[in-house]
Amino acid sequence: MGGGNGQKSRMARERNMEKQKAAKGSQLESNKKAMSIQTFICTTTEVKCREHAEAKHPKSDVYACFPHLKK
Repeated sequence: MGGGNGQKSRMARERNMEKQKAAKGSQLESNKKAMSIQTFICTTTEVKCREHAEAKHPKSDVYACFPHLKK
């Protein structure tokens, strides 16, 4: 008969590992995230960048968040 919980768990781990291997090869998600950040930087004024940095990242320097503001 066989097929106890230990075997089911092992098979599930192996399936999940295969799924993770396939997912690591795709760059689509990271590309989408990079595009949104680039769009934000290109279309936002210096004032808005400073407001964002002060509101969302108060412990960080403005230039750490937006290095393109350095002159």
